[in-house]
Amino acid sequence: MKKNKFFLYLGLTLLTLVWIVPLLTILLTALKSRQDFYTQQALFSLPETLQWSNFKSAWTSGSLGVYMKNGLIVCCVKVPIGLVCSSMCAFALSRLKIRHSNGIFIFILIGMMLPSQMALIPLNRLYSKLGLTNTYFCLWLTYIGFGIPTGTLVLRGFMRGIPKEIDEACYIDGCNKWKTYLHVILPISKPAIATVVIMDFLYTWNEFVLQSVFITTDTMKTVPNGLLSFIGEYTTDYGLLNSGVLISIVPVLVVYLIFQRYFVEGMAGAVKA
Repeated sequence: MKKNKFFLYLGLTLLTLVWIVPLLTILLTALKSRQDFYTQQALFSLPETLQWSNFKSAWTSGSLGVYMKNGLIVCCVKVPIGLVCSSMCAFALSRLKIRHSNGIFIFILIGMMLPSQMALIPLNRLYSKLGLTNTYFCLWLTYIGFGIPTGTLVLRGFMRGIPKEIDEACYIDGCNKWKTYLHVILPISKPAIATVVIMDFLYTWNEFVLQSVFITTDTMKTVPNGLLSFIGEYTTDYGLLNSGVLISIVPVLVVYLIFQRYFVEGMAGAVKA
């Protein structure tokens, strides 16, 4: 028994190192000056002078504050709207008697099977004709469309695990379907909702390919696309770049810490159902 625990903890320790080493590398790189990269210093060695000014330069000179503001505007609109659409769809497919509900669900899941790159050219031409490129609206519309299938999958799985007797009790007490959805099913589904919020925010915050095509104006770029401006044509200031990467992690980390206690329960409920 003790031998099994030893190998278990050993495996967990190795997995922890797999996650920590890249973060440690980014942190040490962020504290180095441009000159430190040409003095043949070891990757994990600390520089003689810690360049904390890299973080300030990334925020001001690198316009990271503008990129993060744009990213937050996109996320704070897209995530709630996407959550509402996904939860309504999941409620209808799991709690209401709809003909061909399984077929409708499979049709929605097709959106997860199609890579977003397939839509790049058609969407770019459409947005260009409508004058929507370099606007938040094109990102909101695209991200909501691609996010609904995943949100519906998680929420429908969780809602199917809620006993149907709860709905019947609500109807007996005078609740209609809308009140049942809003005041009963949604509060019970908090773990699944938290899971969708974390996944949706993470995807929207880190998405690069679509918005790199739709957004070309520097003042409208979000973080992934904006970090490219830290890379020069001939040289790259890796200290500045890694400082920007560390700063950009903060919003995602805050969202995860707020909802993490529901995350595992929500995923487990969705898979079990």
